[in-house]
Amino acid sequence: MLEALIAIAILSILMTAIAPVFVLAVGNRLQARRIELATQATKTYIAGVKAGTIAPPQHTVVLNEVDSNKNFNSQREQFVATAPPSTSGGLRCTNVTVSNSYCWNNTTSSLYCFDLDGGGCSSDSGQDLVIQAFRSASSEDRSMDKAYILGLRVYRAAGFSDLSPLVASDANTQRTQLTFSGGLGNFKTPLVETATEIANDESSINDFCDRLGCE
Repeated sequence: MLEALIAIAILSILMTAIAPVFVLAVGNRLQARRIELATQATKTYIAGVKAGTIAPPQHTVVLNEVDSNKNFNSQREQFVATAPPSTSGGLRCTNVTVSNSYCWNNTTSSLYCFDLDGGGCSSDSGQDLVIQAFRSASSEDRSMDKAYILGLRVYRAAGFSDLSPLVASDANTQRTQLTFSGGLGNFKTPLVETATEIANDESSINDFCDRLGCE
């Protein structure tokens, strides 16, 4: 009888010791899966924009990187510093369709819904993802027919559940979520941030020269 009680006590101690490690391992696995899904979402969005099946974002960031002497002066820090989406008013994005999954798409904000549990994107969802999309443009021409830089940040829809602001990386500090994060992770930081060049059939070498300053 005494031996049985001692065995139970030892087992209880061992379970207490390994429980936090188990919880942390599960949390890390869930977080890694979230980042994997967010990465897939960016690839799907970029492919859709390039193929023309997803409309480009109307949210533009003006970059005048070429001066009158055709010298290139990088303003990429300004592009990276584009403000995160506002959480004011929450997230109402339940009327999305297969052909148009934007929550809204205008010159100051373009949010695209990746609905992973049905019914559109809601801040009550623990699975839905929201892409903040923005693109570069010159002050003279904001046409989507020319090449541009496309910037993307992927947030969890739950990040819009309260009024505390979302955050994003800047030129000095990276604020994307870590893959090793126990528990629910930080709802307010992006899972993934990326940027890529977008060109289409109307783009020409002159478009790139206008942006990059080639002679």
